[in-house]
Amino acid sequence: MYLKRSADGLAFCLFYLASSFTNKYVLSVLQFTYPTLFQGWQTLVGGLLLHVSWKLGWVEINLCSRSEILSWLPASVLFVGIIYAGSRALSRLPIPVFLTVHNAAEVITCGFQKFVQKEQTSHLKVCSVLFLLAAAVCLPLCDTQFDPNGYLWALIHLICLGAYKVFHKLWKPGSLSDLDQQYINYVFSVVLLASASHPAGDLFSALDFPFLYFYRFHSSCCASGLLGFFLMLHTVKLKSSTTSGQYSAWSFLAKQRSCTLCETVSRSLLIQPGKTAAASQNPVREGELCPRPIWTLLVITASLSPFFFVMTANVLTISCYLDCMGMWIPRFQVLQKGILLL
Repeated sequence: MYLKRSADGLAFCLFYLASSFTNKYVLSVLQFTYPTLFQGWQTLVGGLLLHVSWKLGWVEINLCSRSEILSWLPASVLFVGIIYAGSRALSRLPIPVFLTVHNAAEVITCGFQKFVQKEQTSHLKVCSVLFLLAAAVCLPLCDTQFDPNGYLWALIHLICLGAYKVFHKLWKPGSLSDLDQQYINYVFSVVLLASASHPAGDLFSALDFPFLYFYRFHSSCCASGLLGFFLMLHTVKLKSSTTSGQYSAWSFLAKQRSCTLCETVSRSLLIQPGKTAAASQNPVREGELCPRPIWTLLVITASLSPFFFVMTANVLTISCYLDCMGMWIPRFQVLQKGILLL
């Protein structure tokens, strides 16, 4: 059983990493910034694969009650807001910065539980949420590559994500499982995003996209749809087979690995403008994923620290701590040398 849970967790981390970097590649390297089309494609692929899996008997979906489907539609609206604003934000912000703001959605759910539902909240959790909030607030202030539009979309993403979590806590589960809810989200998103693609101007603007007929674009879009679907499946599977603390540990590990690999991957993929004719027509914004100043990195590290998640103290959590220490010690050494030179 333990090995099975570990395998599920590792698969979740793998798909999280692959999905994050594939989406970032399409949005920032290829600069396909047409979210109604890109997110519409991802939800279409996810919905079709989930429907096929249902018909083949690989997953169980039960959508018998129309009233429960209608009662879940407000959450589907928020889901569209999450993926649309997230796509906009991720196209302009580095992955670590995006994840820092993304984590602050916990502030909304915790505040709702404490001040609206009047639930008893431990002091440790309150302190953790306050640190997440402080990290999200301080990050724009110490980011020398500040992008107001990127942070604005990240804020909208944060609000929609927090509202989605609050709605999920208030909504009476009934007979809808997590896969049922995701199936409704997929169908609603495809319809809404397809309807909005023409008014938003994405439908015809995409015809001028310089990489429209490149195999890199086609393969990346196919990979993003498949990876998003498998990530959703493994997220549902991991949540159902582990405790909330164990899931938080795996989620932290996936996010921390994304931040660790971000600099290396960004240098090999992003910081190479003008090498091809197509790239010269669509240059990457200089320094988008370049290493941030040390204080920005410290804020990101604090927001992703396992101290600010409710985790079970196990081998996985301890390995996350050690990995984080190994990740940032070289940076502190560089900072120390710089101070001595001054």
